[in-house]
Amino acid sequence: MNWIGWSLLMFFSSVALYLLVRKSSILQIPTQICNLAMFLVPFFAYATATIITGQNYSLVLWQYGVLIGAGILFSYLGNVASLRSIEYAPNPGYSLVLSKSYVVFTTIFSVIFFSSPLTVQKALAILLIIFFSALIMINRGKVKQSKAIWLPLAFVAFFCWGLLTLTSRFLYSNGVPTLVFLTMISLVVTPCILIEIKNRKVDLSAIRRYPWIFFSIGALSAAFNLGLMQAVNIAPNPGYVNAVNAASISLVAIMAVILFKDEFSIRKLIGVLGVVCGLILLLI
Repeated sequence: MNWIGWSLLMFFSSVALYLLVRKSSILQIPTQICNLAMFLVPFFAYATATIITGQNYSLVLWQYGVLIGAGILFSYLGNVASLRSIEYAPNPGYSLVLSKSYVVFTTIFSVIFFSSPLTVQKALAILLIIFFSALIMINRGKVKQSKAIWLPLAFVAFFCWGLLTLTSRFLYSNGVPTLVFLTMISLVVTPCILIEIKNRKVDLSAIRRYPWIFFSIGALSAAFNLGLMQAVNIAPNPGYVNAVNAASISLVAIMAVILFKDEFSIRKLIGVLGVVCGLILLLI
């Protein structure tokens, strides 16, 4: 399957995952439980897949070091920073727009360090997706009391997610298989989440009450990250994949109207149409 096929798997898995996380929020399932599902369930899925496909874990020491560092610093801390930024921001959309703009970071750095191609058409498509995604994500009139730390936290998420993408591309070019990368990242991040759950004394009963949500979130997370990393590793420029990922917010907005009766204004409609145009321009 080519990078577009893997990107489409990522796209639709991302939409379903976001909507299910939204449902879990309505059911008041703690965020830490959702995070645990996103890494614990995929760990077993990836580990099983590596055994079935006979992939090799015999990496050199520096590769293990990079994987552990990327898991803690980029994957776990990036996720925590994003969630805190969304919580503290005056409008959740402000944080999401900034953190998801890491597509620009990965696109430019891939050109510099990996000699990835970047045409004028693709660059324009990426800018269109970012601009019109902002119209969708930022909700006017929903400004709340905020903490100033939301901005630096959003930048932390921005760089963490961008560096995770670039790290995966670097390791792939040095012989680390995608499934091995994903298995190791899940193995590193899961204990971090368990420690957070213990320290915060998070109630785990939600797993017993809503097992279908827990395992569905895990399965969708596994599909999302597999599609993302496979696409990143074979795409002409990883930034193209990140742009498709950012574009998924348009379908999320439409589905949220249908499932959760969210407001769908003219501004958001324009945003969705603009993102679709940018996505078409990117993929053709």
